[in-house]
Amino acid sequence: MPVEFLGIAMTNDASETNARSGPSFDPEYTLRLARAHEEFGWDRVLTAYSSAAPDPGYAAAYIAAHTERLQVLVAHRPNVCHPTFAARAFATLDNLSAGRLAVHFITGGNTHEQAREGDFLAKDQRYARTREYIQIVKRAWASTEPFDHEGEFYRFADFGSEILPVQKPRPAVSFGGSSPAAYAAGGAEADIFCLWGEPLEQTAEQIASVRAAVHASGRTDQPKIQVSFRPIIAPTEEQAWEKAHRVLDTILRRRQASPALIGRYFAGTAENTGTQRLLAIAEQGERFDRALWTATAAATGGAGNSNALVGTPETVAEALLDYCDLGVDIISLRGYDLLTDTVDIGRHVLPIVRGEVARRDRAGQVSAGR
Repeated sequence: MPVEFLGIAMTNDASETNARSGPSFDPEYTLRLARAHEEFGWDRVLTAYSSAAPDPGYAAAYIAAHTERLQVLVAHRPNVCHPTFAARAFATLDNLSAGRLAVHFITGGNTHEQAREGDFLAKDQRYARTREYIQIVKRAWASTEPFDHEGEFYRFADFGSEILPVQKPRPAVSFGGSSPAAYAAGGAEADIFCLWGEPLEQTAEQIASVRAAVHASGRTDQPKIQVSFRPIIAPTEEQAWEKAHRVLDTILRRRQASPALIGRYFAGTAENTGTQRLLAIAEQGERFDRALWTATAAATGGAGNSNALVGTPETVAEALLDYCDLGVDIISLRGYDLLTDTVDIGRHVLPIVRGEVARRDRAGQVSAGR
C-alpha cells in the first residue's frame, strides 16, 4: 500500500523558531510554500485552524486555484458554524479544486482557545457534538433530497443542498485524538485517524485502541492511520544533532521572551490527552527508537505535532518506515524553517520512503503470487 505524505500550508513564514516577517496572510509566501510541496512530491497540505489565524477554507481555496495536483486538507472546528453551512462550503471547495478536498474535524483540546469563539462545552460533550456534526455533513454530501434532523446538538427541517462534492462517495473525513472519547468518535466516523508522533511502542498501542473503537462502532472497514513528526535533517548525524540543539535553544529563547505566543506555538495548561501523553513520554527520556527526540515537545509544552525525528535523510526515512511497519498509511511532516525544510524533506526523505514501500509491496506481491 503506497504511503502518503502530508505537509503544512501556512499563510506566513512564522514557526516556533521564526518570527513572522510579513502579514498574517501573505499571498506570495502562501503560494511559494504550497507550490514547493507540489513540486517536491508531497501528496497534500493541511490548512490549519486557530481562532486568530486566517480562515483555512479560504486559504485552501486560494491554494487549490493556483496548483494543479496538490490535495488540500482543511481543518475545521464544529463550533464555528452550522453543519449544513459547512457541508455546502466544503462541497463548493471540492468542486473548485476538482475533487482535491479532505476535511479535518477538530474537536478542540484547550478550553481557553475554544472559549475565544464562544464554545463553552466540556471536552466529552465536544466530542459528542463533533460526531453528530460529521454525521450531518456526510448525509448532506450524499443527499439528493431534503431531510430533517433532530439530535442532541442540532435540529433543522427540510435541508437540501444544490451543490454536492465532486468526489464519490464524498471527500475524506480526518479526525484526531488520544482519549477514549476521541477513539469512540473517530473510530465511528473517520476515514483518517490522526495521531501525534510517539515512540513505536506507544504508537502501536494507540493504533490498537483506534481499531478496537472501530470494531466497537460496528464498522467493517478501517480508517487510514496518520502520524505526525518534525524532521530535523542534515548530511551527517553529527550535523543533524547540532542543528537539532540549535532549534531547541531557539524554541526555549522564544518561549521565554514571547509569552504572548503561548496558545499559538506553545502550549499552556496541558488539558488534552495528546499533550499529556507527549509530556509524559518526554519525562521518560529524550531519545527513543532510531531517531525520535522528545526535547522539542517538552520545550513547547507538548503543543501539537512537536516530537522530532533527528538524523540524516536515510536515518529519518528508516525511522518513518518503522511506523509504516506498524500500519501507518499517512505521514505528516513539518520542519521549523517551513519553506526550506519542505524542499529538503521532499527532495531527500520522501523518495527513500516511497521507494522502499514500493519495493516491499512488489516483494509481497511476488511472494503472494508464489
